[in-house]
Amino acid sequence: MAEVQERPEWNEYFLDIARAVGRRSTCLRRKYGAIIVKDKIIVSTGYNGAPRGEENCIDTGVCERQRLNVPPGEKYELCVAVHAEQNALINGDPEKMEGATAFVYGVNADGTLASGKPCLLCRRMLRNARIAKVVYPNPDGTITEIAPRDIE
Repeated sequence: MAEVQERPEWNEYFLDIARAVGRRSTCLRRKYGAIIVKDKIIVSTGYNGAPRGEENCIDTGVCERQRLNVPPGEKYELCVAVHAEQNALINGDPEKMEGATAFVYGVNADGTLASGKPCLLCRRMLRNARIAKVVYPNPDGTITEIAPRDIE
């Protein structure tokens, strides 16, 4: 008899997909993927990278924030990338996103888990798009499920 594999629960399933989307990232420091899901249907995806038509950090080999030793979470204006959540919001249909859940997954350059917690700007954009909930892993492996307005 064949061994029965356990099916992942929904959050795990969608975080796995967000991680796969993040593999397309063009960032040298961290690869992030985001998906927006409503009624268990993916309505949009995005990953972090330079705007369409512009050179990517992986192509130039230069990360300005890394070159200047800027700590994580600071001086985003120096970065050429659009965040994964922002790209997912840009790529999605606003009507389908209202009340949806955003799943965000991040991996550091060394392969360790990065916090999927959206930055302040992304939190505002998620609220403005009427995203109801954000689900993301923390570096310790725990999962946070929270409304964008409640993220500190």
